[in-house]
Parts: sequence; structure tokens; C-alpha cells
Amino acid sequence: MVSKFAAFIILALAVAACAPPAEIRFGPDGKPLPKVYRIADASQVQFRMLDSVNALRRAAGVGPVRLDNRLTAAAATHSLDMSVQNRPWHFGSDGSSPLDRVARSGYAGALLGENISETYETELETLAAWMERADTRMVILDPRASAMGFAWQQDRNGKIWWALVMGGPEAMIRQGVQG
Repeated sequence: MVSKFAAFIILALAVAACAPPAEIRFGPDGKPLPKVYRIADASQVQFRMLDSVNALRRAAGVGPVRLDNRLTAAAATHSLDMSVQNRPWHFGSDGSSPLDRVARSGYAGALLGENISETYETELETLAAWMERADTRMVILDPRASAMGFAWQQDRNGKIWWALVMGGPEAMIRQGVQG
């Protein structure tokens, strides 16, 4: 009986090994199309991003930031709006700017910058891409920043619209220092 079971297992493994490899699809540019990343555990995404941002800031010699619910609300509003518009840009469908969205959220501090992305990649791959560009890296590493908002909207097709908003203390506004 055991030998028949063992033979069956060996046969099943042999058949599975003969399965064709997964097909790699290529885009019009000849590069492989991205694999869709599905956000499975949404409760951990913001904390992975916060920890990663603070690790990068620490390596750059600047202080940490904390998650701020109001900045996160502004980021979430814009992520959803970018998805609805189907384009990554800093202006809302109602003509709002990042300054407008942060003010609407009730954040009393200064807006220092906003990073956005349209991608199929993870939050950490998106952060790595932002760190490769000087303008988006400056937003993440701004030494004046003390608060961060981070949110996303994932479409049915897997595309993710990311938004990261950095803010500083209210005192910066009174001193005339705005991002």
C-alpha cells in the first residue's frame, strides 16, 4: 500500500515538473509587463512606509516623522481622486492643490511637499523610486518635517495610486517658512 502511494506521489511530482513555465508578457517597449501587487494586509502598509521613511531620514541625519491623521486624510482624498481622474498629478478634479487639501483636512502646520505615484509596485518599491529622484527625495528628507500622511487607492486592475504628504510645525508658517 505504501509503495503505491509513494509511486503516486512521484508520478504527481513528475507531472507537475513538466508544467510549462509561467508566460512572461512584454509591453510595447519590449520590457516585461509588471506583476500586479495586491495589497493584502492594508493595516501594515502605513507602518512599513513610516518605518522606512524614518530609517532613510535617520541615515540622512534628520529627525523622524510621525503619522498624522489629517495629513493621511489629505493623502487618501488625493489618491482616490487620482484614481478617478486616471492620471497622477498634484491637482484635484476640483482644481484643489496640495495646500488646499491639507488645509481642508484641518492640519495646522505647514505643508512641505507631496509625492505621488501611479504604479503596480509595492509601497517600498515606490519609496525607492522616490528616493532616486532629487525632487521627491527632498520631500522625504526635508529636515523641517515632523509629520507625514500616507495613503493609496488600488484599482481593480491592480494599479495603485500612492500619495505621501509631509508637514512641519505650525510655527514655521508664522515664521514665513513654507514648502
